[in-house]
Amino acid sequence: MNRGAARRAAKRERSAEQLAERKQECAQALLNRPWVSKEEDAELYYAVKDHYEELRGWFMDKAGLPLLLTRTMAKLDKAPVGAQPWMGFEEFREPQDYVFFTYGLWYLESKTELDQFLLSEMVEQIREQMIAGGMDADWRVYSHRLSMARALKKLRVLGVLLGVDGDESLWAQNEERNVLYECSPAARYVLRRFPWDLTDARELRQLEDPVTYADTADGQNGRIRHRVFRRLLMEPLVEDRDWSEEELKYVQGQRRAILDQLEKTLGWNGRRYREGMAFFHPGLTSESELFPTQAAVSDLALLVSGELRRLKDEGSLEPQPDGAIRLTMSELETMLLRLRKQHGKYWSKEWREDLSSSELAALCLDHLKSWGLAERTAAGEVRISAILGRWQAEYGEEERE
Repeated sequence: MNRGAARRAAKRERSAEQLAERKQECAQALLNRPWVSKEEDAELYYAVKDHYEELRGWFMDKAGLPLLLTRTMAKLDKAPVGAQPWMGFEEFREPQDYVFFTYGLWYLESKTELDQFLLSEMVEQIREQMIAGGMDADWRVYSHRLSMARALKKLRVLGVLLGVDGDESLWAQNEERNVLYECSPAARYVLRRFPWDLTDARELRQLEDPVTYADTADGQNGRIRHRVFRRLLMEPLVEDRDWSEEELKYVQGQRRAILDQLEKTLGWNGRRYREGMAFFHPGLTSESELFPTQAAVSDLALLVSGELRRLKDEGSLEPQPDGAIRLTMSELETMLLRLRKQHGKYWSKEWREDLSSSELAALCLDHLKSWGLAERTAAGEVRISAILGRWQAEYGEEERE
């Protein structure tokens, strides 16, 4: 091969790599953002549009997730196999916040793009609709206004509701205050779309599937494939013990294909361990939140991981057959007290002095549970996944000038 041909071949290879990376960026953005807006990220929107057919085909074939494309946005209509506590809005504090959020979307569906309206008009129609449905909404009650204000703020953050003048937080303090809004074209695409009449549902589990499956062998095989991929795409960790018998059979039989597909489409590095498959992002940053996070509680989780490994190597802890470690809450608290004594100089004053051992253990356990790395058993013990042992960290020496 002459030099010119070699350069052209190298250029084609670089172009193919760049194209693959761009498609991975599109897939990750669709998976982790509510949608990709042309107004906010035109370059990425047009990249999704360029690869629309391929991306739509992959998400539908592997996970049963529809990909919507409009003149203003691209949205992957995501539907988890099962709801998890960490899937909610962090800003919301009460179940009522979600009720008002949903009724806010109901109101916006009656508006056209860039329609202007007052907050007072919006909340009055929502109140009437809720009362007609047998629910309570009284804007004279401060807690109701505060809850509605959180819902409105979330709608604004999502770009569904556009503020023209005023602030809903001032209305929460004084119902005589008002706000002028505009409706965004994204409003009608927030809620998930169902392939059948939602009123036909009698059980929550009927809402799990994003598409309708035929009552045939092919239909059920498709449902199993979609459930497996949806869980791998949307949950941080799924161990073998978490699959149904049919799903585990699929995972074990299609292991190589699953690893290859998620690496090619999303750039994830997958590994098969004794306890199950786990996927890792190759970079330090990503569209999605990565473990360990930037929060200090992740440092605590990594210290616990290192301590568990040390105790296991000493023979003080005996892992379960699947590699998991079981502790009592008292043992976890004792471990954290030992870590505080050893590393307390690196911790905040709150962690070092204010939090009790039980509060510190609850903080650490809640963080691990949100990542699927720990759980409380029926017997009240703490089960820590063997996957946590894949990480270990220590405080380094401070740099000296």
